[in-house]
Amino acid sequence: MMQNKELRRVPQQGKRGFLKGLLGLTASATVIPIHPANASTQPPRRPGMPGKRFGMLVDLRKCIGCQACTVSCSMENLPPIGQFRTTVLQYEVDMPDESAPAMVSLPRLCNHCDNPPCVPVCPVQATFQREDGIVLVDNERCVGCGYCVQACPYDARFINHETQTADKCTFCEHRLEVGLLPACVESCVGGARLIGDLNDPQSLISQTISENQGDIKVLKPGMGTAPHVYYIGMPDAFVDGIDGQASVRLVSDH
Repeated sequence: MMQNKELRRVPQQGKRGFLKGLLGLTASATVIPIHPANASTQPPRRPGMPGKRFGMLVDLRKCIGCQACTVSCSMENLPPIGQFRTTVLQYEVDMPDESAPAMVSLPRLCNHCDNPPCVPVCPVQATFQREDGIVLVDNERCVGCGYCVQACPYDARFINHETQTADKCTFCEHRLEVGLLPACVESCVGGARLIGDLNDPQSLISQTISENQGDIKVLKPGMGTAPHVYYIGMPDAFVDGIDGQASVRLVSDH
Protein backbone atom coordinates (compact mmCIF):
# COMPACT_ATOMS: atom_id res chain seq x y z
CA MET A 1 0.00 0.00 0.00
CA MET A 2 1.01 3.57 -0.42
CA GLN A 3 2.51 5.41 2.50
CA ASN A 4 2.45 9.18 2.95
CA LYS A 5 5.93 10.44 3.78
CA GLU A 6 4.57 13.60 5.33
CA LEU A 7 3.03 11.62 8.19
CA ARG A 8 5.13 9.95 10.85
CA ARG A 9 4.57 6.31 11.62
CA VAL A 10 2.43 5.51 14.63
CA PRO A 11 4.81 3.91 17.18
CA GLN A 12 4.07 0.28 17.87
CA GLN A 13 3.51 1.06 21.54
CA GLY A 14 0.93 3.62 20.44
CA LYS A 15 -0.87 1.00 18.40
CA ARG A 16 -0.91 -1.39 21.34
CA GLY A 17 -2.19 1.32 23.62
CA PHE A 18 -4.95 2.24 21.20
CA LEU A 19 -6.03 -1.39 20.81
CA LYS A 20 -5.89 -1.91 24.57
CA GLY A 21 -8.28 0.99 24.93
CA LEU A 22 -10.63 -0.56 22.40
CA LEU A 23 -10.62 -3.87 24.28
CA GLY A 24 -11.65 -1.99 27.40
CA LEU A 25 -14.90 -0.84 25.81
CA THR A 26 -18.09 -2.37 27.12
CA ALA A 27 -20.02 -4.74 24.92
CA SER A 28 -22.70 -2.13 24.34
CA ALA A 29 -20.11 0.26 22.93
CA THR A 30 -18.46 -2.08 20.45
CA VAL A 31 -20.88 -1.31 17.64
CA ILE A 32 -20.37 2.29 16.62
CA PRO A 33 -23.30 4.01 14.88
CA ILE A 34 -22.01 5.29 11.56
CA HIS A 35 -23.73 8.06 9.63
CA PRO A 36 -23.02 9.19 6.08
CA ALA A 37 -20.10 11.60 6.03
CA ASN A 38 -20.68 15.19 5.15
CA ALA A 39 -18.25 16.68 2.64
CA SER A 40 -17.40 19.40 5.16
CA THR A 41 -16.11 16.76 7.60
CA GLN A 42 -13.64 15.27 5.13
CA PRO A 43 -9.95 15.88 5.91
CA PRO A 44 -7.80 17.43 3.17
CA ARG A 45 -6.96 15.09 0.31
CA ARG A 46 -3.39 13.98 -0.17
CA PRO A 47 -1.40 14.27 -3.40
CA GLY A 48 -2.28 11.98 -6.29
CA MET A 49 -1.95 12.10 -10.05
CA PRO A 50 -2.34 15.83 -10.83
CA GLY A 51 -5.51 16.94 -12.58
CA LYS A 52 -7.11 13.49 -12.74
CA ARG A 53 -10.24 12.02 -11.17
CA PHE A 54 -10.38 8.26 -11.64
CA GLY A 55 -13.62 6.34 -11.93
CA MET A 56 -14.68 2.91 -13.11
CA LEU A 57 -17.55 1.88 -15.38
CA VAL A 58 -18.94 -1.66 -15.32
CA ASP A 59 -21.15 -2.75 -18.23
CA LEU A 60 -23.32 -5.57 -16.90
CA ARG A 61 -24.43 -6.38 -20.44
CA LYS A 62 -20.90 -7.66 -21.06
CA CYS A 63 -20.18 -9.31 -17.69
CA ILE A 64 -20.43 -13.11 -17.87
CA GLY A 65 -19.62 -13.75 -14.22
CA CYS A 66 -16.40 -15.63 -15.03
CA GLN A 67 -14.49 -14.26 -12.00
CA ALA A 68 -11.39 -13.51 -14.10
CA CYS A 69 -11.33 -10.12 -12.38
CA THR A 70 -11.43 -11.76 -8.95
CA VAL A 71 -8.56 -14.11 -9.78
CA SER A 72 -6.35 -11.46 -11.41
CA CYS A 73 -6.90 -9.05 -8.52
CA SER A 74 -5.90 -11.74 -6.04
CA MET A 75 -2.80 -12.60 -8.06
CA GLU A 76 -1.81 -8.92 -8.31
CA ASN A 77 -2.53 -7.80 -4.75
CA LEU A 78 -2.20 -11.05 -2.78
CA PRO A 79 -4.93 -10.72 -0.16
CA PRO A 80 -5.30 -13.71 2.19
CA ILE A 81 -7.00 -16.83 0.84
CA GLY A 82 -10.77 -16.37 1.10
CA GLN A 83 -10.65 -12.57 1.17
CA PHE A 84 -11.16 -10.47 -1.95
CA ARG A 85 -10.78 -6.84 -2.98
CA THR A 86 -13.21 -7.35 -5.83
CA THR A 87 -15.51 -10.17 -6.79
CA VAL A 88 -18.56 -10.89 -8.92
CA LEU A 89 -21.58 -11.81 -6.85
CA GLN A 90 -24.45 -13.81 -8.31
CA TYR A 91 -27.87 -12.41 -7.45
CA GLU A 92 -31.37 -13.78 -7.86
CA VAL A 93 -34.09 -11.26 -8.72
CA ASP A 94 -37.80 -12.03 -8.41
CA MET A 95 -39.69 -11.20 -11.59
CA PRO A 96 -42.96 -9.22 -11.31
CA ASP A 97 -44.85 -11.68 -13.54
CA GLU A 98 -43.98 -14.58 -11.17
CA SER A 99 -41.86 -16.27 -13.81
CA ALA A 100 -38.54 -17.90 -12.92
CA PRO A 101 -36.17 -15.54 -11.03
CA ALA A 102 -33.58 -13.73 -13.15
CA MET A 103 -29.89 -14.34 -12.42
CA VAL A 104 -27.64 -11.28 -12.43
CA SER A 105 -23.86 -11.08 -12.07
CA LEU A 106 -22.80 -7.91 -10.26
CA PRO A 107 -19.11 -6.99 -9.86
CA ARG A 108 -18.49 -5.39 -6.46
CA LEU A 109 -15.55 -3.31 -5.25
CA CYS A 110 -14.68 -0.12 -3.40
CA ASN A 111 -16.58 2.76 -5.00
CA HIS A 112 -13.84 5.37 -4.37
CA CYS A 113 -16.56 7.82 -3.40
CA ASP A 114 -16.20 11.56 -3.74
CA ASN A 115 -17.50 11.83 -0.16
CA PRO A 116 -16.13 8.61 1.38
CA PRO A 117 -17.62 7.88 4.83
CA CYS A 118 -14.68 5.59 5.63
CA VAL A 119 -12.17 8.45 5.74
CA PRO A 120 -13.38 10.77 8.54
CA VAL A 121 -14.15 7.89 10.95
CA CYS A 122 -10.55 6.63 10.96
CA PRO A 123 -9.11 7.57 14.38
CA VAL A 124 -5.48 7.52 13.16
CA GLN A 125 -5.94 8.91 9.63
CA ALA A 126 -4.82 5.64 8.08
CA THR A 127 -7.62 5.73 5.52
CA PHE A 128 -7.27 8.71 3.21
CA GLN A 129 -8.28 10.00 -0.21
CA ARG A 130 -5.96 11.37 -2.84
CA GLU A 131 -6.65 14.39 -5.01
CA ASP A 132 -7.33 12.05 -7.95
CA GLY A 133 -10.18 10.45 -5.97
CA ILE A 134 -8.49 7.15 -5.10
CA VAL A 135 -9.12 6.04 -1.51
CA LEU A 136 -6.23 4.17 0.12
CA VAL A 137 -5.15 2.68 3.45
CA ASP A 138 -1.77 3.35 5.06
CA ASN A 139 -1.05 -0.02 6.66
CA GLU A 140 1.76 1.45 8.77
CA ARG A 141 -0.78 3.61 10.59
CA CYS A 142 -3.86 1.37 10.58
CA VAL A 143 -4.67 -0.21 13.96
CA GLY A 144 -7.35 -2.56 12.65
CA CYS A 145 -10.18 -1.04 14.69
CA GLY A 146 -12.70 -1.71 11.92
CA TYR A 147 -14.46 1.66 12.09
CA CYS A 148 -13.98 2.16 8.34
CA VAL A 149 -15.36 -1.33 7.67
CA GLN A 150 -18.54 -0.41 9.53
CA ALA A 151 -18.75 2.96 7.80
CA CYS A 152 -18.62 1.61 4.24
CA PRO A 153 -22.18 1.19 2.88
CA TYR A 154 -20.93 -1.02 0.04
CA ASP A 155 -19.44 -3.88 2.08
CA ALA A 156 -16.20 -3.23 0.22
CA ARG A 157 -13.75 -3.28 3.14
CA PHE A 158 -12.42 -6.03 5.36
CA ILE A 159 -9.78 -6.60 8.02
CA ASN A 160 -6.96 -8.50 6.39
CA HIS A 161 -6.44 -11.77 8.29
CA GLU A 162 -2.67 -11.62 7.83
CA THR A 163 -1.88 -7.94 8.43
CA GLN A 164 -4.78 -7.25 10.84
CA THR A 165 -5.29 -3.94 9.05
CA ALA A 166 -8.02 -2.60 6.77
CA ASP A 167 -7.89 -3.79 3.16
CA LYS A 168 -9.85 -3.04 -0.02
CA CYS A 169 -9.66 -2.26 -3.73
CA THR A 170 -7.19 0.50 -4.59
CA PHE A 171 -7.95 0.75 -8.32
CA CYS A 172 -4.44 -0.80 -8.54
CA GLU A 173 -3.02 2.68 -8.13
CA HIS A 174 0.51 1.29 -8.39
CA ARG A 175 -0.32 0.16 -11.93
CA LEU A 176 -2.13 3.36 -12.92
CA GLU A 177 0.89 5.41 -11.91
CA VAL A 178 3.09 3.62 -14.46
CA GLY A 179 0.51 3.69 -17.25
CA LEU A 180 -0.99 0.23 -16.78
CA LEU A 181 -4.60 -0.82 -16.29
CA PRO A 182 -5.82 -2.32 -13.01
CA ALA A 183 -5.58 -6.10 -12.99
CA CYS A 184 -9.37 -6.54 -13.04
CA VAL A 185 -9.79 -4.29 -16.09
CA GLU A 186 -6.93 -5.86 -18.02
CA SER A 187 -8.20 -9.41 -17.45
CA CYS A 188 -11.92 -8.86 -18.07
CA VAL A 189 -12.91 -11.40 -20.71
CA GLY A 190 -15.90 -9.47 -22.00
CA GLY A 191 -14.43 -5.99 -21.71
CA ALA A 192 -17.05 -5.13 -19.09
CA ARG A 193 -14.79 -2.86 -17.02
CA LEU A 194 -13.43 0.55 -17.98
CA ILE A 195 -11.30 2.86 -15.88
CA GLY A 196 -10.19 6.34 -16.75
CA ASP A 197 -10.01 10.04 -16.04
CA LEU A 198 -13.47 11.52 -15.51
CA ASN A 199 -11.96 15.01 -15.76
CA ASP A 200 -11.03 14.33 -19.39
CA PRO A 201 -14.12 14.56 -21.64
CA GLN A 202 -12.19 12.74 -24.37
CA SER A 203 -11.37 9.70 -22.23
CA LEU A 204 -13.12 6.45 -23.15
CA ILE A 205 -14.90 6.28 -19.81
CA SER A 206 -16.23 9.84 -20.13
CA GLN A 207 -17.44 9.23 -23.67
CA THR A 208 -19.08 5.91 -22.75
CA ILE A 209 -20.89 7.47 -19.80
CA SER A 210 -22.08 10.32 -22.01
CA GLU A 211 -23.34 7.91 -24.68
CA ASN A 212 -25.26 5.83 -22.11
CA GLN A 213 -26.38 8.65 -19.84
CA GLY A 214 -29.92 7.32 -19.50
CA ASP A 215 -28.74 3.92 -18.32
CA ILE A 216 -25.99 4.91 -15.89
CA LYS A 217 -26.64 3.91 -12.27
CA VAL A 218 -24.68 3.80 -9.02
CA LEU A 219 -25.25 1.86 -5.84
CA LYS A 220 -27.04 3.56 -2.94
CA PRO A 221 -27.11 7.12 -4.29
CA GLY A 222 -29.23 8.19 -1.32
CA MET A 223 -26.29 7.70 1.04
CA GLY A 224 -24.71 10.90 -0.24
CA THR A 225 -21.33 9.27 -0.84
CA ALA A 226 -21.13 10.19 -4.56
CA PRO A 227 -19.71 6.80 -5.66
CA HIS A 228 -17.41 6.77 -8.69
CA VAL A 229 -18.08 3.21 -9.79
CA TYR A 230 -20.82 3.37 -12.40
CA TYR A 231 -22.94 0.60 -13.87
CA ILE A 232 -24.65 0.16 -17.23
CA GLY A 233 -27.54 -2.30 -17.41
CA MET A 234 -28.08 -2.60 -13.67
CA PRO A 235 -31.70 -3.45 -12.71
CA ASP A 236 -33.43 -0.82 -10.60
CA ALA A 237 -33.82 -3.35 -7.79
CA PHE A 238 -30.08 -3.21 -7.19
CA VAL A 239 -29.77 0.54 -6.74
CA ASP A 240 -30.90 0.49 -3.10
CA GLY A 241 -31.67 -3.19 -2.58
CA ILE A 242 -28.42 -5.12 -2.50
CA ASP A 243 -28.26 -5.78 1.23
CA GLY A 244 -30.88 -8.32 2.18
CA GLN A 245 -34.07 -6.95 0.68
CA ALA A 246 -36.32 -9.76 -0.44
CA SER A 247 -36.36 -8.66 -4.07
CA VAL A 248 -32.60 -9.21 -4.51
CA ARG A 249 -30.94 -12.28 -3.00
CA LEU A 250 -27.43 -13.63 -3.10
CA VAL A 251 -27.44 -17.12 -4.56
CA SER A 252 -25.07 -18.25 -1.79
CA ASP A 253 -27.68 -17.32 0.82
CA HIS A 254 -29.86 -20.28 -0.19
